[in-house]
Amino acid sequence: MSDTWVISDTHFNDEPLLGFFDVSGSLIRSFDSVKQMNEAMLDKWADTVKVDDIVYHLGDVVCGEDQSEWLAANFAKLPGKKRLVIGNRDNPKTLLPYFEHIMMWEVNFPKLLLSHTSQHPDTIAQKSRFSKQSILNIHGHIHSNPSPEGPYRCVCVEHTDYTPVNIDELMKHLD
Repeated sequence: MSDTWVISDTHFNDEPLLGFFDVSGSLIRSFDSVKQMNEAMLDKWADTVKVDDIVYHLGDVVCGEDQSEWLAANFAKLPGKKRLVIGNRDNPKTLLPYFEHIMMWEVNFPKLLLSHTSQHPDTIAQKSRFSKQSILNIHGHIHSNPSPEGPYRCVCVEHTDYTPVNIDELMKHLD
């Protein structure tokens, strides 16, 4: 198994998110408190990722006030060499000390396009023609909602049992 992992939309400390509903009317996250949610995600990450593994976080890491203090006390201790694709809720200045690399839009991984939001089908088709192989867009942003039809796979924590996903598992979804 590869030593590369992907996760998206952890939204650590995002208490308002606990009251959001998906399109079917179900709670997006069914935790009793933000502390319980944070601990569940921190534990699952720590149980899955090893110190020398690489983790691509596809955005929306942490929300709320005192982000720097929480990141230093909690996120910094998580194993793995962290890389970030900026999400719409991320503050790069705050997150810079906790990531080896920060990218604005996307990462071209062999046969995979890693991005915060799902990319337009024309973008995926163009990259597939350029690389002469099928491309799967691994993305976040949509939480518990389904990915668009086609070459898309959502790795928002609501889709992954709040656990990073191994890149080899994602490669299995290529046609």
